[in-house]
Amino acid sequence: MSYREDRQFAFDIANYSKEMGVDFGGYSLKDLKKMWKETLEKGMHGICFSMYEDGQKPGDTITEEQVERRIKILKPYAKWVRSFSCIEGNEFVPRMAKKHGMKTLVGAWLGEEKDKNEEEIEALIQLAKEGCVDIAAVGNEVLYRNELTEEELLEYIFRVKRALPDIEVGYVDAYYEFSHRPAITNACDVILSNCYPYWEGCNQEYALNHMQSMYYGAQAAGGGKKVIITETGWPSQGGSLGGAVSNAENAMKYFINSQVWSAKDNVEMFYFSSFDESWKVGAEGDVGAYWGLWDKNENLKF
Repeated sequence: MSYREDRQFAFDIANYSKEMGVDFGGYSLKDLKKMWKETLEKGMHGICFSMYEDGQKPGDTITEEQVERRIKILKPYAKWVRSFSCIEGNEFVPRMAKKHGMKTLVGAWLGEEKDKNEEEIEALIQLAKEGCVDIAAVGNEVLYRNELTEEELLEYIFRVKRALPDIEVGYVDAYYEFSHRPAITNACDVILSNCYPYWEGCNQEYALNHMQSMYYGAQAAGGGKKVIITETGWPSQGGSLGGAVSNAENAMKYFINSQVWSAKDNVEMFYFSSFDESWKVGAEGDVGAYWGLWDKNENLKF
């Protein structure tokens, strides 16, 4: 079983509007779960790959077998997979994705450690030369974290572009960074934008419209360049943030609305994330562990 190309939603959503999404007022929890599962089975453009099992964390070396098992789980539901690093086992993600017929958005993780950055950049270039990279992402929110300067990031971007002239190259960051940093935007072949209404405390009722505004803002900054939503999602439990409430019901509603809109408007979107990861607490709070469509044991949540 593999991704279905005909992303047409079989259910007739008579109470759907582009700005607000589905009016869920008449749906029971049982109905909501059914719609969530039906939406998932129609297929996504893309999914963000969750690397780590319970008890694992970044820095642990991950086996090829573990990666392939998870790719096989995701293959029926998504055409593309996004990876975040090119070392410590992450290099298996694009290789296994290609083996199983998926397209890849492959990221080199950049930070303050220059030696590690060198490993990431060289590994990204190598994976591309193997034919495992459809879009290359040079860094993820490294400006947001203030771990590189714009000039340092531009050097890495141009280096990858010179090495891979036939592959689209971009940089991933929050949607507003592309308005604030025109030099970075100009250097990118494609705008790779993270859009999270949750992290701006937006009530789920208005989250779809807010996410659309984020997307259109990145689109305006790009000046005609293609914009891909590289991350968007909603946690299924944990502490809440302002009007953004973390629970299963809101997670299902946000997933349904984002997928219906992206399919109807042909927006390329990578949903965050595939599997729950227990290590993702700390700076994100307890919600960090609950962004997956599958739980930490690789079972569908709903």
